[in-house]
Amino acid sequence: MKKIICLSVLIFGFIGHAQNAKGTFELTPIIGFASSNYSSSKKLSNDPITTTDFGSYADYYFNNRWSIRSGFLFQTMGSEYRNGIFYTEKLKYLMVPLNANWHFGKKRNWNLNFGFSIGFINSATSNGQDIKKFVNNNQFGLSYGIGYTFKVTEKFGILIDFQGMSGLSEVAKNSEIPLYNNHSAFNVGGVFKL
Repeated sequence: MKKIICLSVLIFGFIGHAQNAKGTFELTPIIGFASSNYSSSKKLSNDPITTTDFGSYADYYFNNRWSIRSGFLFQTMGSEYRNGIFYTEKLKYLMVPLNANWHFGKKRNWNLNFGFSIGFINSATSNGQDIKKFVNNNQFGLSYGIGYTFKVTEKFGILIDFQGMSGLSEVAKNSEIPLYNNHSAFNVGGVFKL
């Protein structure tokens, strides 16, 4: 009888500790405060823009340490110029990341994710004027981030994270100066374990 009780305690303890085991799926709607700017190999006279991002992550767990993260994120990127005249460029993308997500810490509350993302241009403006025809339709980039989930219940948590993206493809079509998007955001979201 002692062996059965000990074995039961071990099994239930393992089940309780093995959070987000293989096959678990999480959906995390997020909203965030973002900063974006262009980078180039040439010197630029520009400043970052700040915007609000929103969207949702989706994580599929392979075990309690690793998941694959994707989702749909609506992000605004661009820059402000103050070289003689002032103007602001805003490029709105639907971003789809594909990141490996490593969960660590005693309770696996921390996550570190890294991978690639692809963006699809929705609109592009410069001081309110449409410039979409001058911007590449797709954007490729390296995406990365770190976050922490506060577990509220077994099926719900609150995520706070930082996400970044460094563009690998040029923003503009046929530009003399190569421009690349750089984007970072501090997000908060609700983690729903399905």
